Order: sequence, then structure tokens, then C-alpha cells
Amino acid sequence: MSIAIPKITLARRPVVTKILESRKDELLITGLGAPTWDVASVSDHQNNFYLWGGMGGAVSTGLGLALAKPERRVLVFTGDGEMLMGLGSLATVAVQKPKNFAVIVLDNERYGETGMQKTATASGVDLSLVARGVGFHIARTIWTEDELSEAINEIYSAHGPVFYDVKVQPSDDPMVLPEKDGLTLKHRFQEELLGRKNYKV
Repeated sequence: MSIAIPKITLARRPVVTKILESRKDELLITGLGAPTWDVASVSDHQNNFYLWGGMGGAVSTGLGLALAKPERRVLVFTGDGEMLMGLGSLATVAVQKPKNFAVIVLDNERYGETGMQKTATASGVDLSLVARGVGFHIARTIWTEDELSEAINEIYSAHGPVFYDVKVQPSDDPMVLPEKDGLTLKHRFQEELLGRKNYKV
């Protein structure tokens, strides 16, 4: 007996907009490509650290930040292609158990950077099931506006680590490119995080 799969109705950029409407001083890491453009289009903030390269490293980077700054909430926005490349990081997060950590996967079931080829999630790979399996406190797949609304409070306040695989439609939203210079991004993030200026290279 086959299980009916819900139709994907959510749009990627409005999802990011809705989530970030509730943002205060949370630290935010973005994965390669569309998650960076989406976050930059909504909130290009000094608390954002954009990973222009290093595919697969967003969750690991966010974990390190969450462990170093346990008093700050850390959010990671990444895509399904990058999450599939870095699945092992979820196990490390679950072992470390950062209470202040939330992962949001914008899952359009495509590799947007290389031509919109289908990823494994288009063939039934369940990222939230993987996250639950390794030990995340909360791990859900989000299909609807109502489910997204219910998840937003948890993203910002639930005992972590928490994980949300948000199913979004494939789309071709305009690129909104934030600062690309690595040193500039590093320095502005350090300034906010550590309260110091004039970092040396």
C-alpha cells in the first residue's frame, strides 16, 4: 500500500521571510547558494555569516558557533543538496546536544547550483527522519503554512537541537547577493559577536 505524498505548496523566499519576521539577535549561518540569497533578500544583518563555498559545512559551522556561544540562539538555513552532503554533521550535533541550535532545510528536492537536478529527497529520502534517528529533540517535515506557523516558535525557543525540513517549490527567485569578501564578512561577524573592532588579517 503506497503512502500519499503531500503536494508541495510553500514558496522558498516567503518561507524565509516568515521565519525571519520573528528574529531578534539570533546568530545565523547560511549554506551555499539559494539559502544565502534568500536570507540576504530579507535580512542582510551583521549577525549573518554567509558560506559562499564549503558545500556541506553549514551545520558543522553552526554547531561550532552554538557550542562557543551557548547564551545565543544559532540558526542554520541550508538546502537539501548541502544537507545530504553533510549528513554526518547531524549525528555530531545530536551527540553534542546544543540547546540553542536550530537547523532549517529549504528542501526543493533540487541541486539549484548545478542545473536543478533532482536530489535524493525527490525520491523519498526523509531528512527529518534522519535527524530524529540520530537524536534531535524535535525533527519535522513542514508542508503547509499552518505547520510552518507552529514551527516558528520552536525554531526560536525550543530546547535544541531542533530540525525542520521545509518542503518548498523549485523556483528561480532573483539573486540577492550579499557581501562576498570573506575578510569583510568575518570581521563584521566578529565585531558583533565579540564586541571588538579593527581585526587584523
